[in-house]
Amino acid sequence: MPETMPETQSRRLPRGRHALAREEVRRIQRARLCAAMADVMAEKGYVDTSVADVLQRATVSRQSFYELFDSKLDCFNAAFDCAGELLLERLAADVGDVPSPSPSAPGAAPDRLELCERAMNAYLRALAGELAYARLFLVEVYAAGPEAIDRRARTQEIIAGALADLLGGADESVLLACRVIVAGMSAMVTPPVAEQDADALLALGPPLIEHVRGLWSAGVLTAA
Repeated sequence: MPETMPETQSRRLPRGRHALAREEVRRIQRARLCAAMADVMAEKGYVDTSVADVLQRATVSRQSFYELFDSKLDCFNAAFDCAGELLLERLAADVGDVPSPSPSAPGAAPDRLELCERAMNAYLRALAGELAYARLFLVEVYAAGPEAIDRRARTQEIIAGALADLLGGADESVLLACRVIVAGMSAMVTPPVAEQDADALLALGPPLIEHVRGLWSAGVLTAA
């Protein structure tokens, strides 16, 4: 799991001679380039972002860049993976372990709904806290082409599966409903992410949770 964005951005290679191993240097450079890719694209968009822009923001040499990445798209894909992993890490940290369903535990169903709500709030907080990566993940991915879009689809499937697990539903209908929820959330959060509006993102939480509660009450999110 890559380090989070604040740590990535604050880590700088020491000037002059240092004792860092080559692999550690490359790891730091890679993290800085991914962070710089996200930051520059948040300002200029994928199409207008050049390798030179990323190098200037990351203060990494062109030679070092091409030792790590084949192209701008390759760097974008690495940054996208960082964004997806960071998002999943934040969700796991906020939600914790998923309890096993137990017929003898009368509080099992409400507990699972609470976990789902916590996951949704964690998702919104993660996007609001990492707006540059969020824009890369949700907006610029379409400009980066089919490979990047496929990566996004795979990540959304992971999130939908995790949401279904939280709700205790292995049934295909529950998974389908969770896919619809994730797709709907993605569509709703994209405009505020594009505007880099953290407050608008967080304001989506209550109505989204209320909608999921309604689906739960209607039996849509419970396995047959």
